[in-house]
Amino acid sequence: MKKAIIAACVLLLSISMTNAQEDSKKDADFSKWQFRLRAISVTPNESATIQTIGGDVSISSSFVPELDITYYFTKNWSAELILATTNHDVKAVGTAAGDIDLGDVWLLPPTLLGQYHFTGGDFVPYVGAGLNLTLFYGVDNGPVADKVEYDTVVGFAFQGGFDYMLNDKWFLNFDIKRLFLSTDATINATTALGATVGADVDINPWIFGIGFGLKL
Repeated sequence: MKKAIIAACVLLLSISMTNAQEDSKKDADFSKWQFRLRAISVTPNESATIQTIGGDVSISSSFVPELDITYYFTKNWSAELILATTNHDVKAVGTAAGDIDLGDVWLLPPTLLGQYHFTGGDFVPYVGAGLNLTLFYGVDNGPVADKVEYDTVVGFAFQGGFDYMLNDKWFLNFDIKRLFLSTDATINATTALGATVGADVDINPWIFGIGFGLKL
């Protein structure tokens, strides 16, 4: 009888260990790399404090492709690097000298986000937060300014969205981000206005994206 009980206990322990190993394997069995390609709309929510001549700023929207690379630490937690570059027309509006065309500028804003993904089905929503570094390059000074300069800035980024799985690898994606960006701009307009003008510019864009992705 004792031998039968011991045998039964060993059998139950063996089954339990096997199930635990299978569960552990399932937990570890997830795609660690994910790539998305989106079409995005970058819409600044701009404002500015302009020295000497007063007024505000107007920054155009931009529509560009965006690539992001995601690495999963677990099924729920990941880090995402977002890569895109955008071009925007810039104007100083309502100044003492009227509206001033300040040409256009390219922004390169690599953004790193920590994300939490809600799992449980084909519909996978997520939220994220992180940091953004924005570099300004390719400045076209426009017809008035002799030179326009923008300072490189670091800002916060927040994100929400969802993936919809089409199969084990491919999925659709919808994403919204908000970046909080403020830069100092210097406009050398000595030739036209006889002055160099400084401005504190808040860009703070909303970024709406839709696209598809691949899990590896």
